[in-house]
Amino acid sequence: MRIGVVGTGYVGLVQGVIMAEFGLNVICMDISIEKINNLKNGIVPIYEPGLKELLEKNMKAERIEFTTDMKYTTENSDVIFIAVGTPPALDGSADLRFVLEVATNIGKYMNGYKVVVDKSTVPVGTGKLVRETIQKELNNRNLDYEFDIVSNPEFLREGKAVGDCLRPDRVVIGTESERAKEIMKKVYDVLFINETPFVFTNIETAEMIKYASNAFLAVKISFINEISLLAEKVGANTQEIAKAMGKDGRISPKFLHCGPGYGGSCFPKDTKAIVDIAKKYGEDMYVIKAAIDANEKQKRKMVEKIIDKMEGVEGKHIAILGLSFKPDTDDMREAPSLDIIRGLVEAGAKIQAYCPEGMKEARWRLEDCENSITYCADEYSVVNEADAVVLMTEWNQFRGMNLDKVRARMKGNFYFDLRNVYTRNTHIREEFKYFPIGQN
Repeated sequence: MRIGVVGTGYVGLVQGVIMAEFGLNVICMDISIEKINNLKNGIVPIYEPGLKELLEKNMKAERIEFTTDMKYTTENSDVIFIAVGTPPALDGSADLRFVLEVATNIGKYMNGYKVVVDKSTVPVGTGKLVRETIQKELNNRNLDYEFDIVSNPEFLREGKAVGDCLRPDRVVIGTESERAKEIMKKVYDVLFINETPFVFTNIETAEMIKYASNAFLAVKISFINEISLLAEKVGANTQEIAKAMGKDGRISPKFLHCGPGYGGSCFPKDTKAIVDIAKKYGEDMYVIKAAIDANEKQKRKMVEKIIDKMEGVEGKHIAILGLSFKPDTDDMREAPSLDIIRGLVEAGAKIQAYCPEGMKEARWRLEDCENSITYCADEYSVVNEADAVVLMTEWNQFRGMNLDKVRARMKGNFYFDLRNVYTRNTHIREEFKYFPIGQN
């Protein structure tokens, strides 16, 4: 069995490499000539721990290949994964043009029975649209090839995607076809043998599972962030609140860590998309809309807190530790750092920034603030002559910094710990005016 993966972005590339690791022959297709040429040379376009090593291993074993040829990919694949982007439109809805372009091309080049798998995060009803799009092209060709549609949403965490693919919590397969179901079992044979939980359902339910999961986690984050704002005012400790809440089996401790707000490629996009889907069906997602609003509020509150504690930031230099929306990724999409930095710059601050992997993307995403931002070489040079430090993203290398060395390089002594990394470190309170989140 040969697998085709259309789209070599985050989801497509990781999925393709892991399926090759499972022993399948994989064709990865993308329209970007530069990206495909780089991948042929073992150059990975994203930062994801462990991915480059697995790519090189499977290229050497000749289980994975890269191409820009959609016709070749379609004709030579038994199962075709659609893993292209579904960026948010201005109204928050998911933009499906790339998904439907792929579906059109599959119909144009199909040469026999295919299983077409929606791997991208797509609204409910996309499976039907993909089916109709492919069938329309087949009708134009006066051909009657059979094909099946499957919804197989991804649940990857950036920075841990390789492990999530190798050892997923569950695999969701949405299809009405027994034939496609059996083929998908063979695709995931390694996981099936390892007794990974499989959820077999219809296409619409599978499409909803992805959105419901991400929306719930976003709600959980926004909830604990709102609790943190109140905790600071009443003298409570959010970390201890979250720990006690997490002991309840109905709640669990995961995603109960307060911070500057959620970001990334999934939560902001998917929460807005499910609100838009509901609106089209005459429903109002009050809880999810509140989580979206609370997340925006949290980022504003971080800016207000820094300005308030420093009694204004006009002309002051603020060192930012970490730019990516989470550690172990270079992804800057919807990163809280973007809004917080812009808010500080608007208030007159000068920014000194360092991130192990996020600076390349940050440069163009923060191009509107470039005259107020200096990008630095490492975690110590970034604090030179700074009036304040803001720990934005909890990269491991920021956890063990020499605080005496940091203080000696600084002009001021404000330390804003937006990830509560140093809350148990008594020394930091001796060296700095220290401000964590959700506690005093």
